[in-house]
Amino acid sequence: MATCAAASQAVWSYKGKQQWKSVLLLIFLILVHLIPVNPVREDGLNPKSRKRIMPDLLTEPPVIDPVYEAHVYCNIPSIAERSMEGHAPHYFKLVSVQVLIRHGDRYPLYAIPKTKRPDIDCMLVPSRKPSHPQLEAFIKHMSKGSAAQMDGSLSSLPHFPSHSLCEMGELTQTGVVQHLRNGQLLREIYINKHKLLPGDWTAKQLYLETTGKSRTLQSALALLYTFLPDFDWKKINMRHQWSTIFCSASCDCPMRNHYLEEEQRRQYSLRVKNNNLEKIYVDMAKIVGIPTRQLRASNPIDSLLCYFCHNVSFPCTKAGCIGMEHFKVIKRHQLEDERERQQKKLYFLYALLATHPLLNQTVNRLQRIAEGKKEEVFVLYSAHDVTLSPVLSALGITEARFPRFAARLVFELWQDGKRPKEHFIRILYNGADVTFQTSFCKDHYKRSNKPMCPLEKFVDFVKRDMFLIFNSTSYYDACHRRAL
Repeated sequence: MATCAAASQAVWSYKGKQQWKSVLLLIFLILVHLIPVNPVREDGLNPKSRKRIMPDLLTEPPVIDPVYEAHVYCNIPSIAERSMEGHAPHYFKLVSVQVLIRHGDRYPLYAIPKTKRPDIDCMLVPSRKPSHPQLEAFIKHMSKGSAAQMDGSLSSLPHFPSHSLCEMGELTQTGVVQHLRNGQLLREIYINKHKLLPGDWTAKQLYLETTGKSRTLQSALALLYTFLPDFDWKKINMRHQWSTIFCSASCDCPMRNHYLEEEQRRQYSLRVKNNNLEKIYVDMAKIVGIPTRQLRASNPIDSLLCYFCHNVSFPCTKAGCIGMEHFKVIKRHQLEDERERQQKKLYFLYALLATHPLLNQTVNRLQRIAEGKKEEVFVLYSAHDVTLSPVLSALGITEARFPRFAARLVFELWQDGKRPKEHFIRILYNGADVTFQTSFCKDHYKRSNKPMCPLEKFVDFVKRDMFLIFNSTSYYDACHRRAL
């Protein structure tokens, strides 16, 4: 009514027939809501507008929707992705980027017994969706990789998937495209905008490491192909990491194994209490004609997610078909398990010890670059969900989703142009800035006007604070001190 009154007053201030007509038309448009009059919040958003400019996947409502969550997990390439990578005040200089990725979409690791495997073609065909403008050039370039330096057994792995029927765990065309897109997005930000690497970059400016699976090597190559200013095989030196948690020479940690065993007991306890889940397993076991225990052991959600992500009908037998209701119950339990995992803290204790070697290596490299070293300014670790998930947990990013296919976790190091000796970090997960969700920097956000975290806080966390919960002062001590 206040708006109408204001418009009415405006009417009386006008003279002349044409002015009257214009103002009356304005009143009419307001009354029928053709011109919005809702108040606008300080952030510039209309409170009644349901259009979301950039949905924040880390802060969705707590109601579990297994189908929606499965779509997020699949990460099917569609519209261009918007991200917050590379954002900083204009007087800051980007000096280093370290990226930890999960491999792209893959064929299942497990098959549901007595059912036909999902019919997925792992040949790369540029004309088949999803595709990428550089996919054809990528295929040709990957066929000429003899000059690359591949550590250990990596030299025997193929550089791109090429089976007409995917092998177990093989990267799919979707997985390749996901990382071609990741590389292109990061190139636009870090190379084109921030000039992190020059056109005549050298091998010493990169540090590349992958596990010994073809899907992680191929994912890394896809990202690098669209990221680097000029992909030159002679400058590619890919190191092999035998451990999925990238613990390198610091893998001896009895207490890490202890907490992992405790976490697995928690998972088992939650599963046996879920009567609805057990009914679904019994029903599925009857459909495929095997004992329920054997069906559970085949980890059917892994295979069902492949059917779902590739829009292939779930398998059928003479006794019936596995359906969406089966899938939804199992996926919902998986999501409930992830939620309880955050609450019980056993996984958190495991994560601190599992990820310290990798985070310590990350911190040491950032410190060297902050001191003026120009080597290894771009780092890529190509890994698995069991690599990213504990890193997120250890950092305290409890609201983060379980790593989707082609997930990326980015550590940016920035130099303050006004105070060159001061350095700051930003941490981003799938393009969202999660710096101030971390346990070591959430309080700093309340006291600082800078949109990033001092490097020293990250260093103190990795070198000291990670061990406080174990009543220890070092990684070795925390690994070998028995739990109270």
